[in-house]
Amino acid sequence: MTSSLNLKFTSTSSISSSLSVFSVILKKVKMGLTSSLRRNNKSFLRIFMILVLSCIPGRTNLCSNHSVTTPIDLPPDIRSSLDSLDLEGYISFNDVHNASKDFGNRYQLPPLAILHPRSVSDISTMVRRIVHLGSTSNLTVAARGHGHSLQGQALAHQGVVINMESLRSPDIKIHKGKQPYVDVSGGESWINILRETLKYGLSPKSWTDYLHLTVGGTLSNAGISGQAFKYGPQINNVCQLEIVTGKGEVMTCSEKQNSELFYSVLGGLGQFGIITRARIALGPAPHMVKWIRVLYSDFSAFSRDQEHLITKKNGFDYVEGFVTVNRTDLLDNWRSSFSPNDSIGASQFKSEGKTLYCLEIVKYFNTEEVNSVPQERFPLQETEKLLSELSYIPSTLFSSEQSARYDALVTK
Repeated sequence: MTSSLNLKFTSTSSISSSLSVFSVILKKVKMGLTSSLRRNNKSFLRIFMILVLSCIPGRTNLCSNHSVTTPIDLPPDIRSSLDSLDLEGYISFNDVHNASKDFGNRYQLPPLAILHPRSVSDISTMVRRIVHLGSTSNLTVAARGHGHSLQGQALAHQGVVINMESLRSPDIKIHKGKQPYVDVSGGESWINILRETLKYGLSPKSWTDYLHLTVGGTLSNAGISGQAFKYGPQINNVCQLEIVTGKGEVMTCSEKQNSELFYSVLGGLGQFGIITRARIALGPAPHMVKWIRVLYSDFSAFSRDQEHLITKKNGFDYVEGFVTVNRTDLLDNWRSSFSPNDSIGASQFKSEGKTLYCLEIVKYFNTEEVNSVPQERFPLQETEKLLSELSYIPSTLFSSEQSARYDALVTK
């Protein structure tokens, strides 16, 4: 299935986890140690390939971006053709600076114009017009969410960038029941979805680390965070999509309807269409969380503990790792959100000049569990036992407990 345009969508999943996390996932795929991981082997392999492709050097850039030093000759009637479109939103030819760079900051490629859509019809109309202009126009289209792509996927040199955040709808539709879900615009941010669903005691099953990203952006990449080992990435928790294809057609797709398009778009780096609406599976939100960070100086112990945690039944609900290099006063910076278990030991710990590996883990609890345990012990009993199985540096244990207002969830 191919598009008629060089469609590109921002890969806005902020993949800041260490390479060790990916190696752990790949090992789990190969070894198939648990039934849940076996069910998600194909998804994990797909994610791993996406991550590898996203790291390919610029000379094989998936987006086929032009250098800023290479001008593109545009026929004089192209601008007038685009400007004449009947749109609910508007198109801007002058203020294009903000769409010239992305989070990776490796390219500066100004577009010809930015479309600020107010409806899916605006996007379809624009794509159809560019298709009508033909390949000789040299126009490309890039859908841009929060601009967190790393290699120019959200840029379109002398083309049209579609500002997907303009497509946000004030109405986030939540459907409760045995299989709850939320219908949202592809330009909606995950932080707004989380805040709204928490009002109903629900939340998306899988998130990204940074929540100020758009739905369409992360679903076009994969959407990976610390829950992926348990629920799969975000693309594993989508029920239905609305897509504008490379021909400008608006199509609905799911596992049973237009399934080839559905699976191509999810994690497809924007090459098969623009996600304009998504139906996302929800699950019960926890009533209390225990949020923990610890440090390792030995990579083998760090990766071994990660493997142990993601294969353990009834263990932590969120497991993620990352690397820090030569960070000054690392533990002191944590004190704004966490409390040290050993205050004296933490104050004496020096992170300068060291390569350290941080493990971030979270345990969820519901109301019944909260009420069944004495307040002064909750939720230490379970977490202490789980922590006793790990080999982190003892003085670097920091934790935070958050209760029924779900502050920790929104913070993450």
